[in-house]
Amino acid sequence: MARIIWADPAVQDLDAIADYIALDKPQAAQRLVQQVLAAVERLQKFPRMGSLPAELRGLPYRQLIVPPCRIFYRIEKKVIYIVHVLRGEQLVRRELFTSQPRVLESHNKQDRPDARRVSSVVG
Repeated sequence: MARIIWADPAVQDLDAIADYIALDKPQAAQRLVQQVLAAVERLQKFPRMGSLPAELRGLPYRQLIVPPCRIFYRIEKKVIYIVHVLRGEQLVRRELFTSQPRVLESHNKQDRPDARRVSSVVG
């Protein structure tokens, strides 16, 4: 089973998206975060389940779609790096994906973003 590591930009992206949604619908923001986390957890068993984003052709990234989000990740051996979470309508800039982002290792559930963390921000 693969290990999941969240890059700081991905955590910040998800927090910003949830914060925006929570302005009008806090419960919807919490549900979205839970859906994103569940999709990412499935990568542990099925790391190649995401598609290859057309905008990043030639780069080692894949994406999961959890509307309205696109979750970008890369696989290195038995480690999956979650590098960005963008809204679907955002343009994907290749330069976001060329440097090595700072990572937050998720050895246990307290180290990864979760619905409680987001709910404390939005609620």
